[in-house]
Amino acid sequence: MVNVLILAGAAPPRPAVLLEALEEFRERGAIVHLGCYFPLNRLPALDGLAEAYALPTSAPRGGLRRPVLRAEPTRRMWLNVRSDPWLRRRAQEADILVALDWQAVYLVWRLAQRHPEPDAVYGLAPSLTAVEKRLGDSRPVSAPTRGRTVSPLGLLVADARRNTQDLARTVVEGATGRKVMRVRAARQVWTAALGMPGIPDSPRARLAQRVQESMKKAGHGASAAGVATAATRHLQNPGVRAKLLTPLVDAELAAGRRPEHLETVVAGELATADALYRAKDLTNAIAATGRVLDRIFNRALHIDTLSSPIAEDPAGYLGPYHNSAVGRALAAPRGRSGTAGPPPTDRPLRLLVATGLNDHFVDPIRRHYETVPEVEVRRLDLTEEPLRTFLTNARARLVADGLAGGSRYTAQANEIFGPHLAWADTILVDWCAAPAAMLTLADPGNTRVIVRLHRFEAFSVWPHLIDFSRVDDLVFVSEHMRELTMAAVPRLSGPDAPRTHVLANAMSLRNYVAPKDAAARFTVGVLGIGAVAKDPRWAIEVLRLLRAHDPRYRLLLIGSDIKPEVSPAARRYREAYERDLVELESTGAVRRLGQTRDVAGALTQVGVILSSSVSEGAPYAVVEGTASAAVPVVRNWPFYSGGRHGADTLYPADWVVDTPEQAAARILAVTETERIWQDAGREAAAYVFAHWDWSVVQRDFDRLLLGGPSGARPAAAPRWGGQ
Repeated sequence: MVNVLILAGAAPPRPAVLLEALEEFRERGAIVHLGCYFPLNRLPALDGLAEAYALPTSAPRGGLRRPVLRAEPTRRMWLNVRSDPWLRRRAQEADILVALDWQAVYLVWRLAQRHPEPDAVYGLAPSLTAVEKRLGDSRPVSAPTRGRTVSPLGLLVADARRNTQDLARTVVEGATGRKVMRVRAARQVWTAALGMPGIPDSPRARLAQRVQESMKKAGHGASAAGVATAATRHLQNPGVRAKLLTPLVDAELAAGRRPEHLETVVAGELATADALYRAKDLTNAIAATGRVLDRIFNRALHIDTLSSPIAEDPAGYLGPYHNSAVGRALAAPRGRSGTAGPPPTDRPLRLLVATGLNDHFVDPIRRHYETVPEVEVRRLDLTEEPLRTFLTNARARLVADGLAGGSRYTAQANEIFGPHLAWADTILVDWCAAPAAMLTLADPGNTRVIVRLHRFEAFSVWPHLIDFSRVDDLVFVSEHMRELTMAAVPRLSGPDAPRTHVLANAMSLRNYVAPKDAAARFTVGVLGIGAVAKDPRWAIEVLRLLRAHDPRYRLLLIGSDIKPEVSPAARRYREAYERDLVELESTGAVRRLGQTRDVAGALTQVGVILSSSVSEGAPYAVVEGTASAAVPVVRNWPFYSGGRHGADTLYPADWVVDTPEQAAARILAVTETERIWQDAGREAAAYVFAHWDWSVVQRDFDRLLLGGPSGARPAAAPRWGGQ
């Protein structure tokens, strides 16, 4: 004998279907009890087919009445009936619990939690199947089968297959509506159900998407994220997984946070892009590849942040892209029609310098060589037409050209750059960014191409879109930038790789030599605070430690503050930074000088120059401040702690600290007395003049530009500590 408890939230719209099912139950020898959350006079005559009982529909009296009345309908039903003696007795006796309609799903689920022995099913057809299974079991039917509780979602899917389309639609819409998702218990039910095994990919994904949308509309984004996570554990198709998780990932990126499921979405998008590319559906392959690049190189991950997956593990993070079909296509070398030779001996070297976007670093170099008789210099102004138009939307054009194996953009590049390349012996492109990448669409012939990479580009898409077989020399501003970039861009270790060099920035340091103010010894300066990566909050922590020892210490912040409108992450950082400064500024412990043209004048007030950044290439600030005889204290930039090179190999090791406590200890030591401070400042200034003044660095540029091809092509990328 099998006991079946059917629970209904509303009168059945098709009574004949219910009666037919009850007759089948009787034929199989099942005893049926029918609990109705509506008046029994709405039921047809049952003629002894089942025991019908009207469940209480009124809220209990007392302190629980108000919470029950405020509850969502499906949960209110449970709260009203959960203490009913008839229901408790019948549920305890039942072998099968049946939700006749979606309103009763939550009630059946709660009863199944209390009584795990019965099967819990949704709909009449699954309940008849459960009866047959019970009767066909070799064990006595009175011995309950434990551990067979079926999730409401799994049976909802089964019911959707068996019943009519309109009923399935009604069930799904009702059970996944926004009102239902306002109830925490309902959200928990769906999260658990979508994480159950045995549901095919397609219905699982569709239902998960619908549930996610309803949860978001109900204002429960965290629950929506939980649903996606639960559902994707059992999804086999990477494309389906990516589709389900993409809204979550994009929302996190838009909010300036690093998404938990970024790698899953990227893997799915790459699989889609590869399939489209192999099918020669270039239009959609280009779009899919663009979506991949949007996510991999999103600024929330690398720019407006205190960490970066590229810095943590460049090969591991970028490996899936490099190993994909589209990644390999975009990295394929095209070669060139000629080879760059040595500088001419019968006329001046023709040097073409690309300028017009950010000329801060290259202008001193260009101005110097304009005064050298052995060099004829021309500017290639990237802001003038037709170059300006050609560089617009550069990434999309490079992706389209790379996947198509050549396109009209190649022809345009040869037409636009061709005359300049024909004139020049050497072209110098500062910044390894869009102009450098677009230049390599053109065949340089015998012209020598030199590209310089600073810091920003190593965390951008551009080094991955440049055809390095058309670049002769790649110049880095520091050894740690070379190490990181070569680990992130495998082609830089290949047979078509350019020669690599490390050359410092051009700085005339004599401008910063001036007497210090009397209070400078106790003033810590931070020069340049306009980006999250500068991490001025770290400097504030150092100041707090100093002032706990001696309240004479002050912090001078030089430069524009972080712009909150740049991104949500920048806004959050700026808000925290402003909270830090409220008390310190009011007491005079911190002063913001703002942007100034007279950096040398501002540095006369600074006795210690502090670099608080998490990431730098080869910062002007440390060298300029030290040239003014401020004692340098440099944070060991965390972005590069996984490699062999960093702040402690760019600068003398005793300048570099790992923690705010170490920074405070160094500052206290070098400012202990006036004499110690002055001696330390003079010694540090002498060091930077010997290594970074233009009078020294110029010789390195002369060897690069005037000495002809030199330098070794690396055989393998340096090992990065995160790999």
